[in-house]
Amino acid sequence: MSEHELLRQTLKSFVAKEIEPGARLRDKQEFFDLKLFRKLADLGLLGITAPSQYGGSEMDALSAVIAHEELSYSDPGLCLAYLAHAMLCVNNLAINGSDTQKSRYLPKLCSGEFIGCMAMSEPGFGTDVLGMQTTATRQEDHYLINGRKMWITNGEIANIVYLYAKTGTKISTFIVTPDCSGYYVGQKIKDKTGMRASNTAELVFDNCRVPMENRVGEEGDSIKHMMRNLELERVTLAAIGLGIGKRSLDIMIAYAQQRKAFGQALFEFGQIQAHIADTYAEYQAAKAYVYQTATKLSGRLDSDGVKLICARMAKKAADSAMQVLGGNGYIAEFVAERLWRDAKLLEIGGGTLEAHQKNIVGDLIRCGGQF
Repeated sequence: MSEHELLRQTLKSFVAKEIEPGARLRDKQEFFDLKLFRKLADLGLLGITAPSQYGGSEMDALSAVIAHEELSYSDPGLCLAYLAHAMLCVNNLAINGSDTQKSRYLPKLCSGEFIGCMAMSEPGFGTDVLGMQTTATRQEDHYLINGRKMWITNGEIANIVYLYAKTGTKISTFIVTPDCSGYYVGQKIKDKTGMRASNTAELVFDNCRVPMENRVGEEGDSIKHMMRNLELERVTLAAIGLGIGKRSLDIMIAYAQQRKAFGQALFEFGQIQAHIADTYAEYQAAKAYVYQTATKLSGRLDSDGVKLICARMAKKAADSAMQVLGGNGYIAEFVAERLWRDAKLLEIGGGTLEAHQKNIVGDLIRCGGQF
């Protein structure tokens, strides 16, 4: 059995035993299960792409895709929290941090002792990254950071904040910890449409004092940092869409065999067949694109492409599942409505559909059609 297949089988068993039984309740109560989350460390998932010398599993992008696909099959909200920790914080730090920073923080992040997040979006700036207003002003041996970050997954409980802030006209990266004076958690965001098993918060920086050694790289390096991590972030977000698509398909197939109407099983009706067949074909096409992209990670063009396709596929698949189940699809017991609510976030977070379209067209023009 290959490493990838072993990972998938291990995760399937873990998801069925540990994640699925409480998924509905976590959504209903908007509850982030920290104890459950930390069990992912026992599987080597919290530092899945981090170097082994820092406690990571040093696995590849395809392994990260498999992890997100399998976790989101049951609980996309919990998986989003996982992505914020393992991809946005740990992987970012592993790629861009200094040896000292990696030695100091990665072992605790990989073990689950620390929970990480990334802080980029602001109340008035999301996709428009260059418009961010949070500033970092250099003092003698530290920076003073001022501003607010919004919609930060894991922000409510994070021990490590991988923060982007303006230094003059450029963007720089900093590691902020709870012991930095002037840093605190602001509004805790509740009543989200979906992804309710992850916690989301506003982070406030009020003359937040950050030591010089907590700057990641040089001033102005952040765009380079973002590009290094952007592909994997968007490919794994796309993988969450795969998990939602596969679960939606399985729900439809099972229900269409069990439920009868006019003396026939639902799957015998052409309208139901269209929902199932179209979802299967669209899921398989999206999966092939994601796996191909994860295998080569050759640039932003396809990481935007897979996120664009999978976000739409996931929401459509969940919508079809709700339609096939009829009234049952509209209630929590049958899962489809939760998947539909969770899927909507993929069209907004980690880059909106419109941002992906803009990027794809720009990249195609720049490459002169050579793709």
